[in-house]
Amino acid sequence: MKWRATGLLGFAAAVFIAARAFEAQYPWLGYIRATAEASLVGGLADWFAVTALFRHPLGLPIPHTAIVATRKERIGRILGNFVQNHFMSREVVAANLRAVRPAERAARWLSDPENARRIAQQVAGGLAKALEALPDHEVQALVQRVVSARLRATRVAPALGKTLALVLGDNRQEELLNVTVRLAAVTVRLAAEAVLNNRELIRDRVRAETPWWVPPVLDDKIYQKIIDAVERLLRDMVRDPEHPLRAAFDNALRDFIDRLQHAPDVIARAEAMKEEWLADSSVADLSAKLWETIRHAVIAYATSGDASAPGPLDRGLSEFGSAVLANPTLLAEVDDLLIDLTGGVVEKYRHEIGDLIAQTVAGWDPEATSRRFELAVGRDLQFVRINGTIVGGLVGLAIYTVSRFWP
Repeated sequence: MKWRATGLLGFAAAVFIAARAFEAQYPWLGYIRATAEASLVGGLADWFAVTALFRHPLGLPIPHTAIVATRKERIGRILGNFVQNHFMSREVVAANLRAVRPAERAARWLSDPENARRIAQQVAGGLAKALEALPDHEVQALVQRVVSARLRATRVAPALGKTLALVLGDNRQEELLNVTVRLAAVTVRLAAEAVLNNRELIRDRVRAETPWWVPPVLDDKIYQKIIDAVERLLRDMVRDPEHPLRAAFDNALRDFIDRLQHAPDVIARAEAMKEEWLADSSVADLSAKLWETIRHAVIAYATSGDASAPGPLDRGLSEFGSAVLANPTLLAEVDDLLIDLTGGVVEKYRHEIGDLIAQTVAGWDPEATSRRFELAVGRDLQFVRINGTIVGGLVGLAIYTVSRFWP
């Protein structure tokens, strides 16, 4: 574009010289000469103006030229203040973020299974690399310390008592008792069948242990009466909600739960058992197995080449995005939170951003600064020269014409 603008200026100069040479012979060439002369004036004036912005014309230190190079500190401050006041204000940032609707766009993007899969792979891949780089023995020791510290900080008996109280709330101990009784009845029946199936073996054993004068038929009757009595007792407990053994079981269970939570001797015994278990070498083996299981699971997930079957992590991310997308209230709250956080950060650091721009521009090399600004404006600078050449010629033609017909 510089060559085009300069070429047009050279063409105007050539036309001016030719018209001036033959104007005496051909008076009508006066119009062309006046046009070319004004084009030269306009083109040269705009060339000087454009060049003076960035450098000294013809290298001459003319005052108020090379403005960008000599005033770059002031230009930097102006740019910094402009960005700070017109781009980094809370109102401008809030308006643009609200128009973009970042929460909805992020949720919609995340709900796409392909995008969720990419995120999951990136997370799993980074985590897998981190896990592979960690020394196993140190991590195993760390896992053991963390697990042991957490278990030591938790009192076993009160926690178990609260859990049982929660599980057995609303008289669920009745259901537990019914299940236990039914299981006991089945066990007794199985035992009875085992006794009957092995009657001869048992009789021989009993005969060896009992006096010689006890008749064998008495053994069978004793076994049968015992089994019948136990089955009858269990059936009565299932059928009768007011059975005394039910009340005894309920009282014993409530007393057990209460002692777990409040009896110092029970709590102390449970803590002693816990410390004994923690001191065992099996805890270290458990920690090592736990670490190895986690590490192998993460690495296997990250290195899985099956791209067709979505994994649990990408399914979870995709479903999370869909759930958020279907909740306009949550989207609005997330947008408000992002706008508030971003606006606060911008409001806090806007002056630092403006100062950064000013300091950056001030630190540039003068020639490099001029070059960067000139390239940033681009082709329009040369169009200024071209327009000046053309407009100057038209104005010169108009003035010459008026002067010819209005002496």
